[in-house]
Amino acid sequence: MSHDAHPAQHPESEAIREVARTREKQGLRTYMLLVLTMALVTALVTGTSLLLIRHQLREQVTDDFSKDLDRSVVAFQNLQAERLGALERENDLLAELPTLKALMTSGDALTIQDGAAEFWQLSGTDLFMLADPSGRVVAAYAKNAPADNTLRQGMKALLASSTKHYLIDGGSLYACALRPLYFGSDQDGTLLGYVLIGVSIERTVRQISQPTGVEATFLSGGHIVASTLAPDVQANLAKQSGTLSSMSRGPTGVKLGNAQFLSATEDLSATATSPLQLVVLKSFELAERSINRIDRMVLAAGLLALLSGTILMVVISRVVTRPLEELSRSVRAFGLGDIEHRVPRYGTQEVRQLSTAFASMRGEIRKANQAVLESERLATIGRMASSVSHDLRHYLAAIFANSEFLASDRFSARERAEIFGDIRTAVNGTTDMIESLLIFSRTGASIRRQPELMATLLERATALVRAHPDADGVTLTTNYGDPTETAVVVDGKQIERAISNLLINACQSVLAMRASAKVVVTLEIRERQMIVNVIDNGPGVPEKIRKNLFEPFVSEGKQKGTGLGLTLAHRIAVEHGGEVVLLSSRPGETIFQMKVARELPTEDQSGAFEDDRHDQVTPDENVHT
Repeated sequence: MSHDAHPAQHPESEAIREVARTREKQGLRTYMLLVLTMALVTALVTGTSLLLIRHQLREQVTDDFSKDLDRSVVAFQNLQAERLGALERENDLLAELPTLKALMTSGDALTIQDGAAEFWQLSGTDLFMLADPSGRVVAAYAKNAPADNTLRQGMKALLASSTKHYLIDGGSLYACALRPLYFGSDQDGTLLGYVLIGVSIERTVRQISQPTGVEATFLSGGHIVASTLAPDVQANLAKQSGTLSSMSRGPTGVKLGNAQFLSATEDLSATATSPLQLVVLKSFELAERSINRIDRMVLAAGLLALLSGTILMVVISRVVTRPLEELSRSVRAFGLGDIEHRVPRYGTQEVRQLSTAFASMRGEIRKANQAVLESERLATIGRMASSVSHDLRHYLAAIFANSEFLASDRFSARERAEIFGDIRTAVNGTTDMIESLLIFSRTGASIRRQPELMATLLERATALVRAHPDADGVTLTTNYGDPTETAVVVDGKQIERAISNLLINACQSVLAMRASAKVVVTLEIRERQMIVNVIDNGPGVPEKIRKNLFEPFVSEGKQKGTGLGLTLAHRIAVEHGGEVVLLSSRPGETIFQMKVARELPTEDQSGAFEDDRHDQVTPDENVHT
């Protein structure tokens, strides 16, 4: 079995460059990474600072508001103590008036009611009431409100408990002072009745809010009886009265409408005729404005730091990373074969050291590559000389020996003709060997393309192979369709040689089959390609040479030849826009396939045709054996 070889390798520099460009687009550049990192750190620090400052300010404002609310409650308690003390002193003076005592001694309700109006005006208070010794209200007067049963019930509640000082009348709240009237001394005199005076709490509410800027509200039974809040806010507060009633005295956040407040509640029910709570509130509106203003200042400072830092980092990073990028381009260029690409000689100390090391490494690799190429060249020459020398000596020995025979007069004309035929065969073999070496060493620039019929080239190659000694005893069959449809633009001599090499290779592989040796060559017609299939029934290609099947001087079981048959066939096919591949190989069937472009190939088409493979070949119309 003998099969020459050459792996189907195509120029892939453009593919390598495309891969390099793709990889270059992946990932972030160093300076972008530095800039983004700096921007991220600045944004993180600014955001964290903003949150911390806002949280700290909020806590400080809450603490200050809590103190203001506590002071407001204390101020209310102190103010009410002074107010109640003044009312009690004023009521003591009224109780000592002889005219008031004389009025109460009459015992007549109408007389007391008529005379009470004068004392109410004299007191100047918002509420004035007189009651008989049993506690029944005889006369009652109130500003902006009629004297009703609520006032009378409140009077009874105040008489029943000495600790109550607040009287609630519907939507009005009064701070009151109650004093018994005696005929004679308070210890030994006769009880004539009771006098009660009171002032509206509205004055006290305003006095509470003015010093600390808080809002004060009195709630009773879910209703507001006095407040400094705006009417719409009072309505929202009344809806939350149940929640406020359950709150502890400690400051608690509450939202009224769109406004946020801090509130504190003081329960005054023990000193009032009905359930009563004092709610003091402090709005966060002004504080929020101040906090937002500070937030904007911090944010502006952070943005300024981000902008200036980004500009500075861009400048610094470009100074640092530009030589790195140039060095990276130098490495990529060196990987693509450009050994003269400039290596940067500026930048930081580390970059310069890296550039120097790379330049030195590149020089060493260049020298090593030259040494390897020289070694490969010498090895190739050695292999070529080893492969060629035996055949040349064989041919030259045949020429020399037969030449001596021709010089002798002992041979007849017929024998001399046979000797001359042997000499001609040896000379042709030597010529073919030298021409194969020349084709192997040249490029495709010398190809002379012209219109041809592929069927004609196939027949010529088959005819030459039938006359070859290695085809003796081999059944060689051709199979193709209409010859007029096989037009191509190729170098006819080169295509003939390529097909001949494939056929001779197939014939050599089936020599051991003797009488059953068969080689079939078929031609497939495609729109842009001509495909030649060479099929033999030999034992197949040895596994150990399949990987380097098309390399020069690779053969197995060959007794003569240069080992360039498949190499030349593949090279000729590539130069004609195609390739040669081992389509399949198994005992009893080996198929080599050669593809050739029908027209002049473009740069994109050369070596890049579709890989059509078929396990079976269907005979066409014309079959020649």
